[in-house]
Amino acid sequence: MAARRRIGVMVPSTNTTCEADFQLVLPRSYTVHGQRLWLTNDALGEEGMLRMNGEIESGARYLATANVDAISYGCTTGSFFKGPGWDREMIDLIEHTAGVPAVATSPSVVEALRCFGAKQISVATPYPEWNNVRLRAYLEAQGFEVLNLEAEPTAAKSGNQGINDQDPSVVVEFASRACRPDADALLCSCTAWRSVEAVEEIERRIGKPVVSSNQASIWMTLRRLGHTEPITGFGRLLRSLTPAPVAA
Repeated sequence: MAARRRIGVMVPSTNTTCEADFQLVLPRSYTVHGQRLWLTNDALGEEGMLRMNGEIESGARYLATANVDAISYGCTTGSFFKGPGWDREMIDLIEHTAGVPAVATSPSVVEALRCFGAKQISVATPYPEWNNVRLRAYLEAQGFEVLNLEAEPTAAKSGNQGINDQDPSVVVEFASRACRPDADALLCSCTAWRSVEAVEEIERRIGKPVVSSNQASIWMTLRRLGHTEPITGFGRLLRSLTPAPVAA
């Protein structure tokens, strides 16, 4: 019997969706091992993100003791709020500390959108305004034209932990309406939003590729590990797995 491969997932302490999505999607030959980074429900804005990200190095060190094969940093805002460049620094820090391949949510989302050749995108989020402004800036700096960015109002007022409690059926309805007819793809941002469970139905309704934060993170993690078998039920992205190029 082959040994199971271990994936470390580093998440905000308020997040109860990211690890569950990894467990939901991954084949049984993988196991998921979490490490929480301190964040409270009302810790909004840069101060909360900086406090949380101050634990990345120690979190990577803890996960390394579990002999994980790869680490996924699972926070979209935490990897985009300082703009392009910081996301790469974060990955380098984790890889240097733990000695294994690492991915982060925001650059995974960017690569997933590029995989579909998307240039003009619609974006649906559960975020308050501070996050939305910085997400738009990050995506535009990566070369995308953001046609519209819509925030689900109930989730946006619920705080970091409250986002996890929104039912996927609400995500389906809101995100489907948010997608513009001229968009090449739809992004559902936030690792705490239960959009992985909604992706397949949203794609059926809008007839376009949908990228979600956790879906893209899982996709990129598996690519870094050389996994090429398609995974069905969670959108086009995971049905088209190919290995990631090895960095020079």
